[in-house]
Amino acid sequence: MRIAVIEDNEALAQGIAFRLRGRGHAVDLLHDGCEADAFLSREGADLVVLDLNLPGMDGIDLLRALRLRGDGTPVILLTARSETAERVAGLDAGADDYLTKPFEMDELEARLRAMARRKNLEFAARDTLGPLVFDRTGRQVLKDDQPLDIPRREIATLECLFERRRRIVSKSELITHVYGTGSDAEDSAIEPHVSRLRKRLEPYGIRIKTARGLGYMLEIDSP
Repeated sequence: MRIAVIEDNEALAQGIAFRLRGRGHAVDLLHDGCEADAFLSREGADLVVLDLNLPGMDGIDLLRALRLRGDGTPVILLTARSETAERVAGLDAGADDYLTKPFEMDELEARLRAMARRKNLEFAARDTLGPLVFDRTGRQVLKDDQPLDIPRREIATLECLFERRRRIVSKSELITHVYGTGSDAEDSAIEPHVSRLRKRLEPYGIRIKTARGLGYMLEIDSP
């Protein structure tokens, strides 16, 4: 699943992302409310983890804007505020659940699973890629249950392209996904990963098309 984590505490955000990516999910990290609002309007997500105290736009205002657009994406609020009124305000604004900091990662995961079930979303550990299987939990690609030799950063590149497989993915998006938010890696750093990954996947009917000046798009042959 694609999960947006909107949290201005970067250490906490990275910790959540590490845990969720380890479970096989694609995670987009955002630290500013206005930036997050634009991202959700443009890209969307399957689930949102949303902090209330954000620079740029408060979490509740962001949530209201999301719902006013008719976006029903499940949202869990993270708050350090213990007052009942604040939690009620968040739920009234359209949140599906909330967690008060500090919290255990196991509980966050359980609540995300519950939200996914209510929305009939699948917390899938594996996805089919033509004749291949993408094992998100094991961070590997399998053919007939045998792992292919694909390095970690190429796996991350594939994950990003697969999650956005019906559209063009920019180099900057891939850099953020592979190297992390705030990385100083140049856009050109992704090119060798894409090139090597393309050669590995083409024999299986999986192509990475280049949209010159725009980015890349994953295409999978129909069986």
